[in-house]
Amino acid sequence: MAHVEHLLSEHTAEELGIRDANAFLVGNLVPDVYVGYMVPGVSHLIDYKVTHLAGGGQIPLPDYQRFWETYIAGRANVSSLTLGAWAHLATDHVYNERVRTLLAQRGREIDEETRIAKQADFALFGETLPLAADPQANGELVRECARFPQYEIAEPDAQRTVAVARRIIAHNDCGNRLERPSYQLLPGDFLTSTFAEADRLIASGLELHAVESDQADDSDGACRLL
Repeated sequence: MAHVEHLLSEHTAEELGIRDANAFLVGNLVPDVYVGYMVPGVSHLIDYKVTHLAGGGQIPLPDYQRFWETYIAGRANVSSLTLGAWAHLATDHVYNERVRTLLAQRGREIDEETRIAKQADFALFGETLPLAADPQANGELVRECARFPQYEIAEPDAQRTVAVARRIIAHNDCGNRLERPSYQLLPGDFLTSTFAEADRLIASGLELHAVESDQADDSDGACRLL
């Protein structure tokens, strides 16, 4: 969610091909909805390897490029929720790939211990980031969830996801943001530079999508006129 807020502070939604900022924000949570950790009480679970198009093992690498090719590239009227889900996978890939590289440089094993430490550091880093969004489980979001091309997201699960997002935002906004967290595994400058790298990747992908969407719209208009 902090990535979304930063993106939309640096770019307009139109520049990124985002039609519905609320749906894009919630879309950034979509791959975690049915994994079983972030959103309690969901109607069913889906394996992480499916939701994230990832292989097995600790600290896996989501295949954001495959998601792009399957659900976004060359398609007209891609939903903002779908763009958000792609951004989530791209962000996860960047962070996990850089953690893997750091661990290899240190000669550390990628095991359950390092995975838990990484997750704890990510959680602490999240608490240093400003959040001020106001996600809504409105009718358009529910419709986009039902039409999510990878798998349907049921309305009650969409509502649960928005409730979780609102609790996270309220926590960070109520004086609970950390200024000097004590990380276990990852240096603070590593996390801030990785944030910037992920931000650049997401922005460049969405800017490309926006240009391609405009070209497709122009082509459709020309065909209709003819």
